[in-house]
Amino acid sequence: MPLKKQDDELDKLEEDIRKLKNKYDQFFAGLQKVPPMQERRNIEVTIYELSKLNMHDNARRFRFNQLLTRYNQFRELWGRKMREREEGPMEFNRRKAALAGPDESPAPNPTPARVTSAPPDPYVRVTNDSNGDEVRKLYEQIENEHLKAGKLPPVTLEQLGQMVRKQSELIRQKYKVNKVAFRVETVDGKVKLKAKPLQD
Repeated sequence: MPLKKQDDELDKLEEDIRKLKNKYDQFFAGLQKVPPMQERRNIEVTIYELSKLNMHDNARRFRFNQLLTRYNQFRELWGRKMREREEGPMEFNRRKAALAGPDESPAPNPTPARVTSAPPDPYVRVTNDSNGDEVRKLYEQIENEHLKAGKLPPVTLEQLGQMVRKQSELIRQKYKVNKVAFRVETVDGKVKLKAKPLQD
């Protein structure tokens, strides 16, 4: 790829990240009703395409890595704010304090550290008339687990939605239920999506 084109693509990526940050700022300030998910997906597609290129120029590769690091930091910040928005400041701060370090009154029987992502009531319930919010919550959890490892999630929101719908249908047919619950957990460094049927 010509160097000029690479420069243009990195310039555009940097500008798109800046615009996306502004839109998220507006969303969290209450000026926008919904988060800019489409713009976010577009940027992640661009990052994925650029990451497949073999950048021989050290300066360009360094700049791309800087942009990727900045974007990952923004994603972690947005994910944290979304969780705080959903849970409320008190619950979010309580969970954050629990993850930060040992409590003054530790539990007498701590659980083994094999499963590294086990938030309270981690299941997300999906029904036939779900409007997509449940899949979005699952995607944000998957995103967050991959961010902890410094990676981008291997699936898009649309791909995850297709997976959830397909798996939900199979479980509904097998167990004759209307609701299916999903959870995201990280076991031995691998992010997995678990599902179980729910009786009405």
